[in-house]
Amino acid sequence: MAKRLLIKARSVDVFARSRIISSTTRKLGLVTELIRGLPVERALNCLTFCKKSAAYDVKKVLQSAVANAENNYGLDVDLLRVKEAYVGKALTMKRWLPRAKGRGTPLKKEYSHLTIVVCEVEN
Repeated sequence: MAKRLLIKARSVDVFARSRIISSTTRKLGLVTELIRGLPVERALNCLTFCKKSAAYDVKKVLQSAVANAENNYGLDVDLLRVKEAYVGKALTMKRWLPRAKGRGTPLKKEYSHLTIVVCEVEN
């Protein structure tokens, strides 16, 4: 009889990315630190009850990553864990705010990119 070779399946990293989010990298970074390394179910609970307004955008991207893992790769949702969550700087729109005596003050509207990577972890 021939010997069977056991090949361990490589873990798949599934990601979701949202570009041009109307929030600064500092505000999104505070929320992504909360969920980094957590199981997906716990991370979603944490984002649901977080009082920061950036949590809404992070939650949408996390739900998209979970849906990608389930539908495209057939991974078990209960075993998913947030492997990485990081924020990158996007464009900055420069505007002017009218002030007294005909002067103007520069106003910067910053945008960010958000990427969340999930992977399946065996317990």
